[in-house]
Amino acid sequence: MELATALTAPRAMATLRNLAIGALKTLGADNIAKTTRAIRDEPKRALPILGRG
Repeated sequence: MELATALTAPRAMATLRNLAIGALKTLGADNIAKTTRAIRDEPKRALPILGRG
């Protein structure tokens, strides 16, 4: 069972990453790398994207 988990974890992470990129594009982000760095540096910026801010 651990092998199945190890094989699906990267796919799950890729799915979450793609969802995040899609959300940023939908909200009008032109430069995804710059936007993700800004969120990394100030995580509270992610709250409005998640509908929590």
